[in-house]
Amino acid sequence: MAAPELIAMLTQNDRTVKQAYKIFDECKDTPAVNWGFKEEPLPLDEMKELYAYMKACGKQTFLEVVAYTQEECAEGARRAVECGVDCLMGTIYSDYVNDMCRANGLRYMPFVGQVSERPSVLEGSVEGMIEEARRYAEKGVYGIDLLGYRYTGDAFQLNKQFVAAMKEAGLPVCIAGSVNSFQRLDEVLEASPQSFTIGSAFFENAFGGTIAQQIEMVCRYIREKKV
Repeated sequence: MAAPELIAMLTQNDRTVKQAYKIFDECKDTPAVNWGFKEEPLPLDEMKELYAYMKACGKQTFLEVVAYTQEECAEGARRAVECGVDCLMGTIYSDYVNDMCRANGLRYMPFVGQVSERPSVLEGSVEGMIEEARRYAEKGVYGIDLLGYRYTGDAFQLNKQFVAAMKEAGLPVCIAGSVNSFQRLDEVLEASPQSFTIGSAFFENAFGGTIAQQIEMVCRYIREKKV
C-alpha cells in the first residue's frame, strides 16, 4: 500500500502567506510533488502566477477553499477554474461546484461534517460524516477533504474509521489541517489516507529547520516509516 502523500500548503491559520511565491521558489526542489494554498488573501493574478510556476516545476496543484455559503463556495470554485488547478479542496458540498469541477476537469474534494470558523472547526458524528461522504460519492466527487485534527471529538478515531469506510467506497481522503507533530504523522500513517496537508506547522517550525528542511524531513519520515 502506498504511503500517504504530503500536500505542502503555503498557508498559516487557513490563509495564504504573503511570501508564498518566494517560499515555493525556495522549496521547489524538495521531494514534495503536491502544492497548494487557500483562496484568501492573494489577488487572483498572483494566484494564477504562482500556480503557473508550480505547474512549470512539474507539481500537482491544489486550492483549498474555506467557505461555508453557496456564494462563497461558487466564487472559490471559479477561482480554481481560472487558475487551472488540478484539485479543488474544501467548500461545503454543492451540486453547482461539483458540476463546475466536472465540466472543467478538476478533481473535487469537499468538506464533510459541520464545518465553521477560520481556522476551521469540525463537528458532527463519525457515522454522519461517513453517510454524507457516501452521498457525495454517488454524485461523482473525486474524494473527501477531512478536517480530522480540527475535530471537536476524538480525531484519531475519526480519521481511522472514516478512511477505512472510504476505502471500502473507493473514495480517496485527504486529512487536512493541524498535522503538526511526529505523533500525528504516525497517526496519519496508521489511518493511511491518500494524502494529508501541512501548512501552518511548517511556518511554526513544528518539525525543526527551514521550511525546505522540514518538508524534506516529513517526506523522508513518511517514506521510511512506511517501508
